[in-house]
Amino acid sequence: MRRVEQVMGFPVSVRIDDEGFPEAPVDGFFAWLREVDARFSPFRPDSEVSRLDRGEVPDPGPALREVLALCEEYRIATGGAFDVRLPGRGLDPCAVVKGWSVQKGAELLSAAGARRFCLNAGGDVIASGGPWRVGVRHPEHADRLCTVLDLTDRAVATSARYERGDHIFDARTGRPATGLLSMTVVAPTLTEADTVATAAFALGAQGVEWAAARENCEVFAVDAARRVRRSPGFPVAGAQGVAA
Repeated sequence: MRRVEQVMGFPVSVRIDDEGFPEAPVDGFFAWLREVDARFSPFRPDSEVSRLDRGEVPDPGPALREVLALCEEYRIATGGAFDVRLPGRGLDPCAVVKGWSVQKGAELLSAAGARRFCLNAGGDVIASGGPWRVGVRHPEHADRLCTVLDLTDRAVATSARYERGDHIFDARTGRPATGLLSMTVVAPTLTEADTVATAAFALGAQGVEWAAARENCEVFAVDAARRVRRSPGFPVAGAQGVAA
């Protein structure tokens, strides 16, 4: 089974290789992502996040509390470089919400019986079963890959400047983070992979060692001087291939 839908401003694809897997859980997966977008988008004035930022929600719901707790965990872990509350800007937890919500969606599919599947959310991937071969885009050439990896029951996320320009800020300075061209993180969940990748990017060059030191995380980074830095356990494939 394969399906692609546009949710939260980017394409989300589902591929499930389990024979005879029903459509209903996939419908539920996309319904969950649409619900998350409605509740957590800072670009929707009626979302829970926007209303909380305006002081209209005195007690956020359990899901938003979970997201905000993750945001605070990474703010502390990076010494303030990663922060979803930048001066002069509204509350924007998108850096956590994307990976968190897709990971929750993957857990819904697993609970419904899916065993071998791949989710691709705007280039960030969850690979269940496997191995799956996943390509990492070159940070300066859209038609090239800078590495390919084999994933089994893991997730991979990349933060970079090539899609949205200088959109990740070092909250310590209030300026765009420019020390890295791209940061790719492999972790057990997309919640962790996506948030660690963004937080490491916000830290700049020092973010490579910071991310690699986190338990169960492997990294592949290209710094501003175009030097490649890779942790020893990063699961590079034995031969080049195409993204899942």
